[in-house]
Amino acid sequence: MRARDKTAVSALRSAIAALDNAGAVPAGTAAPQAAALEASPLGAGATEAARRELSEREAADIVRSEVDERLLAAAELTAPAHAGRAGLLRTEAAVLLRFLDGPGRA
Repeated sequence: MRARDKTAVSALRSAIAALDNAGAVPAGTAAPQAAALEASPLGAGATEAARRELSEREAADIVRSEVDERLLAAAELTAPAHAGRAGLLRTEAAVLLRFLDGPGRA
């Protein structure tokens, strides 16, 4: 990352966003809105909902689906004009796979 590898940064940002989205609370589970101002919750964070915690397996599955999406998109880009984009997608998939299958992983 110190070399400012734009491909790796892009892949990691996308994976982090997917993980962040997966931890979001579904819209229907938010606290009910008070009708009157005096019935509203007070204080910093009073209206914040706790995020869903992902297990390590769920997080790995999300990153694997990001890898699969990139590889599928790369496979669909068969025209010679898209060879560069397909290569970029494969490189991003490889970056994410390194994190999944990195040191200490089987």
